Amino acid sequence: MTTPFELGDELGPAKILHLANPAVGLKAIVVVDNIACGPAIGGTRMAPDVSLEECARLARAMTYKNAAAGLAHGGAKSVIFADPSMEREQKETLIRAFACSIKDVRSYIPGPDMGTDEMCMAWVHDEIGRSVGLPREIGGIPLDEIGATGFGIAVAAEVAQEFCDVKLDGARIAVQGFGAVGQHAARQLAARGAVLVAAADSGNTITNKSGFDIDALIETKRQQERLSAHPGVGVHESAHIVGVDCDILIPAARPDVLTGKNVDSVKAKLILQGANIPATTAAEEALHSRGILSVPDFIANAGGVICAAVEFHGGSEAAAFAEIDDKIRRNTREVLERAQSENEQPRTSATMLARERIRTAMSLRRWH
Repeated sequence: MTTPFELGDELGPAKILHLANPAVGLKAIVVVDNIACGPAIGGTRMAPDVSLEECARLARAMTYKNAAAGLAHGGAKSVIFADPSMEREQKETLIRAFACSIKDVRSYIPGPDMGTDEMCMAWVHDEIGRSVGLPREIGGIPLDEIGATGFGIAVAAEVAQEFCDVKLDGARIAVQGFGAVGQHAARQLAARGAVLVAAADSGNTITNKSGFDIDALIETKRQQERLSAHPGVGVHESAHIVGVDCDILIPAARPDVLTGKNVDSVKAKLILQGANIPATTAAEEALHSRGILSVPDFIANAGGVICAAVEFHGGSEAAAFAEIDDKIRRNTREVLERAQSENEQPRTSATMLARERIRTAMSLRRWH
């Protein structure tokens, strides 16, 4: 798949940094993609199999996400090559070393991402005084705890139901990646009448045609660390989630879950992209050709970064939820109306919207 990093277009990347501290085993990459709208906000991801390509693609997704949301921030991303399940003391040492390595990269504001959380951001903030997604105890808005991204996904769903053959009340939903985003999205959609019939983690997909008690399922995941331990469920391989019989599919884990090889098995009528870049270009094209509505990642899952921006500028939790509702509702409608009018993929419409806003911001900057 072609990536923004490989293309190196007029938007960026502005800066690529390879970081290493052999004394503590730190190996990391930071990609600051574009800062025309302001200092770049983007999560710090920790996993053993991350890459420069993944980091660059995610950074571009953040550029689009922040611009589409109308935030005074550009886009960036960082990745740390490590197992996030390591002992806390070792993880703290690694995160603090990473923070010290980016102390002078003032164009980048890190936030939590897969493999990191508000505690990690507290360590970063303690070292350099610059991060978002902080614990409440030090003045932050813990976006994973309050479910900012999941709330935004539900708002996007409320709008999207007007553009496809799905009604949230009674809709069967399947969630791939049952972490903070997936859990809160399931809760928010259930509050709107939807029923969770399938969920997947890295180990297995579990199914229940009658629907899950979401709180009980979350508790199983918390205690047992695997969904397959939940009683009375059908257990399948993890990849089974893509073809589950459902109305709404929410990919909320790693990139490129939906590909040209498996997209034909999708039975959902609506896809809400809870993860960043969860579908390849081939998959997006195939979904559109089949009439399956797919709300792009940087539109549907912008709740987390909107919350982070509100926190960074001193706003409250209530203000964050109000901003998420307003911005995602407006952007989802604008993108889907444009896609419908032009008979084009929602991603095409969303990308055009974001790039127009970025180019306008760049025209106002002296050195662009």
